[in-house]
Amino acid sequence: MLLVIDAGNTNVTLGLYREDSLIAEWRLLTDRSGTVEKYGTDIRQLFSEAALTVEDVDGISIASVVPSINDTLRDIGEQLFQVKPLFVDHQTDTGLKIKYDPLSALGVDRIVDAFAAVTKYGAPCVVVDFGTATTFNVVNTQREFLGGAIAPGLLISAEALFSRTAQLPRVEIARPEKAIGSSTAQSMQSGIYYGYAGLVDGILERMIGELNDRPKVVATGGLATVMAGSSRFIETIDVTLTLEGLRLLYARSEKRNDGAAG
Repeated sequence: MLLVIDAGNTNVTLGLYREDSLIAEWRLLTDRSGTVEKYGTDIRQLFSEAALTVEDVDGISIASVVPSINDTLRDIGEQLFQVKPLFVDHQTDTGLKIKYDPLSALGVDRIVDAFAAVTKYGAPCVVVDFGTATTFNVVNTQREFLGGAIAPGLLISAEALFSRTAQLPRVEIARPEKAIGSSTAQSMQSGIYYGYAGLVDGILERMIGELNDRPKVVATGGLATVMAGSSRFIETIDVTLTLEGLRLLYARSEKRNDGAAG
């Protein structure tokens, strides 16, 4: 089985594939000072609760935007699973021409998202990833990754409002029934939700205009299901897009290695 790991600033998301089927998915809090032993204990517990063993894993594919834990993740692969992980990076063959400067500044998760979206849905496409930051990732008809946009994530934006105002309460981040709130809590929900929805569609509208072509717009990330319904442009929600991209890139790498060996 294949273990895929998406190491983000807030969570480390793990997915376990049996062939092309995702059979388990877990999230751990990203701990930049976490040891191999600590992460290993947590992962063993997750496998045990799912009636699985680490010996079932014969491949690992990793995308990380947290460099400080890369060595830990590599050691977990080699020590816990007895597998040398594939780390997706800016040199990984994705079949996309990446037009970004400098290339090393591009988050690996954005590359994985773009590759997965083009593979699954075709080009042109735009991926909106609702994570710690919200990223917009654009691929044109020629399968060129053009870049995109990075905005403060919805939770970051809401937290700034909660923490910097003395008299405003914390509210659930959810789509309100109406934009005109009749209480402080409802007004905050409206401002947070519809304000962010306006940000998303405002950026998408400009990007689509610059492309001069109508792309497939895909939403992914933890808050995709919360926000996508308010968008005039988002057509598809694919919350496991990054994990799927890691699986597809691992398969692509294995195929290339088999071809080279032959």
